[in-house]
Amino acid sequence: MNKSSVLVDVVIIGAGAAGMMCAIQAGRRGRSVVLLDHSARLAEKIRISGGGRCNFTNLHAKPEHFLSGNPHFCRSALARYTPLDFIALLRKHGIRYHEKKLGQLFCDDSSQQVIDLLSSECNDAGVTWQRPCRVLDVTYATGEQADEQSVHSRFIIKTDRNTLMANALVIATGGLSIPQIGASDFGYRLAKQFGIPVTPLRPGLVGLTFSQDDFSGFRDMAGIAIEAQVSCEGMAFRENILLTHRGLSGPAILQISSYWKPGAAIHIDLLPQHDLQTILEQYRESQQLLPNLLASYLPRRFVKIWFAAVPGRRAIAVKPVRQYRDSELQQMAGQLYDWPIVPSGTVGYKKAEVTVGGVDTHALSSKTMEARQVPGLYFIGEVVDVTGQLGGFNFQWAWSSGYAAGQSV
Repeated sequence: MNKSSVLVDVVIIGAGAAGMMCAIQAGRRGRSVVLLDHSARLAEKIRISGGGRCNFTNLHAKPEHFLSGNPHFCRSALARYTPLDFIALLRKHGIRYHEKKLGQLFCDDSSQQVIDLLSSECNDAGVTWQRPCRVLDVTYATGEQADEQSVHSRFIIKTDRNTLMANALVIATGGLSIPQIGASDFGYRLAKQFGIPVTPLRPGLVGLTFSQDDFSGFRDMAGIAIEAQVSCEGMAFRENILLTHRGLSGPAILQISSYWKPGAAIHIDLLPQHDLQTILEQYRESQQLLPNLLASYLPRRFVKIWFAAVPGRRAIAVKPVRQYRDSELQQMAGQLYDWPIVPSGTVGYKKAEVTVGGVDTHALSSKTMEARQVPGLYFIGEVVDVTGQLGGFNFQWAWSSGYAAGQSV
């Protein structure tokens, strides 16, 4: 072994949320740990999250809030490291936080506090940092190929700094989302190198785009928000939708985007909080123009476009409520409760908060995150085919999966 080679127990590639949590746990257990990352700036995804305040977990994190080809995979990790466990860590460091809505917890001050907390805990656990550091090659040696000091197996990680030799290798490199801060396909390529399958990948928690014909009337209304219920593929979310220059965004759209697949329609209920039938009955003999009545419940500019022509149907004549036939009012109410529209795509990984899909969980242990066919190789965080809904769930998966692996390596 030459001077540039370092023998350690654990190498973790990726110093984000999951990677640092894993390093903390492994270091606390007395393992020698090297945590490396290609970026000079630490945990950029944590820094920009939650508008700079880091939506670090969700009080209601349960398996049903996660999307995976193996729905039960996340249960063990989530049960072993819960939102309350991470909250206790924040309290230990005196970090103040608050619940915004729906169990979503944010720092009172800055997401940098979470980064500093994790960095401090890594240092206290004796973790060795290597960043910026580029991985050049990873090989796996067993039997006679392994170094005589190896007990079972040995990973050889060649970097632009040195060569690391370890009995355990943890991949915490994240997904493809937000490439402008360094996201890459490294984790997926390494999984395939070792014969571990990767499920199809697509952007998640992302805005949806629509064809010019379907959305032309709404393009000048960017910034208008409407409380709505959006459904697709058996899932439904009730929060705001936001009109953009390219289509739709907002919390409800971001949520449903993780479940939407090309060619499928999304269904939008524009008045989930109102009984339009009852309202129309109350105004049945009114001389008020119907658009003016609806403008009490929806943005006036939106109502104007809706009456002019909404994709998939003809324009509605503008006249007083009393002049409509009952069948016309029922039809219009039905259209407001169910506006089906087929997205042309998404705004892509550049704007996506997460990557849906990843390292196939059927190939991993749900208790340790270790690859079943490659002893000593672990995958955690976003690189795994476990995707949380909007609202702190993805960070909780990072903490929980990182903890699980850190207790095993």
